[in-house]
Amino acid sequence: MSNHKIDRIASDISRNISDILANEANDELLKTVTITGCTVTNDLSFCKVYFTSFSKLTKKEIEKELNEAAPYIRGKVSERVDIRHTPEIKFYYDESIEYGKKIEDIIKSLN
Repeated sequence: MSNHKIDRIASDISRNISDILANEANDELLKTVTITGCTVTNDLSFCKVYFTSFSKLTKKEIEKELNEAAPYIRGKVSERVDIRHTPEIKFYYDESIEYGKKIEDIIKSLN
């Protein structure tokens, strides 16, 4: 499958997961989650979804909650995204924002 098509599917999945979490989730914790990215394997069997959250819970607790809700989210995504097989969804905490802030603080301290 072409890389462009996989990127489009990943974008669609990411957008729809964001919408599902913001508007359809019953758990208030899930409403605090921001989706930062999504990658899909070439055979569309697996999807890694990266997120951040400003909740007071730890990263691991939020990741656990999201991965427990993944089958529900996958079902909602399958209703919205027009592909033959909806990939299995796994959530991972995105460390890049914290890493960027750390680098920015180091640069500020040097000046």
